[in-house]
Amino acid sequence: MSFVSFAGRVLFASVFLLSAYQEFNEFGTDGGPAAKALKPKFNILTKHINSHLGVALPPIDMKHVIMATIALKGLGGLLFILSSTVGAYLLVLYLAFITPVVYDFYNYDTDRNEFVQLFIKFNQNLALFGALLFFIGMKNSIPKRASKKKGPKSKTN
Repeated sequence: MSFVSFAGRVLFASVFLLSAYQEFNEFGTDGGPAAKALKPKFNILTKHINSHLGVALPPIDMKHVIMATIALKGLGGLLFILSSTVGAYLLVLYLAFITPVVYDFYNYDTDRNEFVQLFIKFNQNLALFGALLFFIGMKNSIPKRASKKKGPKSKTN
């Protein structure tokens, strides 16, 4: 059963690791295509935050955001393969921040094709998020192994 669990973690983490590897290879000097795709969506988010909360966010370089996502996905994926809850928490953090920004279906009319595509991808990321929460919950529900070292037996005479 442990091999099946390991294989499942490898397959699950491959989504994040391959994505991090691709973004790393395309990074260049400006953050690559990922930064170009994220910039307009991030600008919409900052406008929403500014208009609804009245708080102006400081300018953020997309290059740094992409570096952080590469680190979260890469390190989180590797630690997840090793069955670490820290890796799962890193992937949860990544998904919690990036999913509503990248897959912003709520900014489109329901009759547009973009709405459907973004809504599907948003729900896929929600499923990944749920699987990670399930993993964390299962890891926390398993009792820690007690020490196998037994104390001295008492003699009865």
